[in-house]
Amino acid sequence: MKYHFFLLFVMFSVFGFSQKSKVDFKAIEKSFKNSDSPYKYDKLLFKYKGYPKSLDSIESQYLYYGRNFRSDKVTTSDEAFKRLAEAFKQNNFEECIKLGKALYDKDPTNLDVLLILLRAYDSVKDGNNFMHHLNQFRSLADGIKSSGDGKSEKTAYLVNSVGDEYILLNILNIGSDYTRGSKPSKDGMFDIWEKEDKKIYIKVLYLEL
Repeated sequence: MKYHFFLLFVMFSVFGFSQKSKVDFKAIEKSFKNSDSPYKYDKLLFKYKGYPKSLDSIESQYLYYGRNFRSDKVTTSDEAFKRLAEAFKQNNFEECIKLGKALYDKDPTNLDVLLILLRAYDSVKDGNNFMHHLNQFRSLADGIKSSGDGKSEKTAYLVNSVGDEYILLNILNIGSDYTRGSKPSKDGMFDIWEKEDKKIYIKVLYLEL
């Protein structure tokens, strides 16, 4: 999916220094519907939609990984997403906005949808919507970055999907000069991206929900 690669100028500025915090999936699942939890998914989603810059790295982490516990996620194999991708391919940005907004309303933390909306709003010179979604994207990226440092299996970056992995690779400036090795684990797949003596560990999650 080539659209993963169009926002490099944005992505390079996404990651700053963020506090590392081990992802506790049991706690995230428990908080997902717990109305007493400050990390309840709907509460964080409300904050994310209204003022995404106010999310801290832990809130962003709960929001990004909490998406795994949704039953109505948009996937790249959905017909509606395929129509969005085709509109993007045709540079029909007005249609991208129309279709993308509908998918965003259904699945607001979908990085694929966010990236297409960002490109579309940028193309039609809609700075307000562009900046709002960019801040949302940065918040979710911060959640990914806080999951590890990528230096070992134990501290691998954790991503929800292969698509999100390629978005992360672009942010980290990991290009075609790296080779990939893979190693299965009980709840995902480790991808080890290697160049000379440098290795980056990314774990694609396959959670049994």
